[in-house]
Amino acid sequence: MSLARIEDRMACHHLGVMGALHLDEGEVPGHATLVLLGPAGPEFWDHFTGCSEYRDERPDPMDRWSTRVITEAAQDLGGRALFPFGGPPWQPFLDWARRSGRAWPSPVGLLVHDAAGLMVSYRGAIAVPDRLDLPPDGARPCDTCTGQPCLAACPVDALRPGAYDVPACRADLDRAGNDCRARGCAVRRACPVSQSHGRPEAQSAFHMGYFG
Repeated sequence: MSLARIEDRMACHHLGVMGALHLDEGEVPGHATLVLLGPAGPEFWDHFTGCSEYRDERPDPMDRWSTRVITEAAQDLGGRALFPFGGPPWQPFLDWARRSGRAWPSPVGLLVHDAAGLMVSYRGAIAVPDRLDLPPDGARPCDTCTGQPCLAACPVDALRPGAYDVPACRADLDRAGNDCRARGCAVRRACPVSQSHGRPEAQSAFHMGYFG
């Protein structure tokens, strides 16, 4: 078993390895390594919208799709599928992301990823029994980001270090001139790494539809 094998198994669904970590003893009983999975590039959205879960007009299509494809992959790989939804109990995905060495708190408090920036999302994870060889930790992109544009991007200053003013954010979404609902959160879009990740606006709008 290797990370490369897991990457190859998920490639057909345009899900990539967004980080991995060694589990503490008993954290996921019988498993030693956890591999975090998330959308890998702009092709993900076209793939997902062509799947039956998106087209059947039932609730929570992306969660249902993620459950199906990641569970099938985990079974093929002899592992266990875990998800950031479907609780309680809730799995500690934020903690796992930070421990993966590829995601860190950003200046606005949201997690920032070395490849996806502030657009990072996790559709699930696969825990495997083997203690896999893992690559070295990545580098926090904010440490070399000139100007840190995320700090000034929110039109109502809802995102600040250590605080998120959810009511203010929701109240401003339908104001004329606010394009966060149609294009995705302005703060997430302002991150230079997010811009290179290539998430389609339709994908961001889909997620914003669940927010408010």
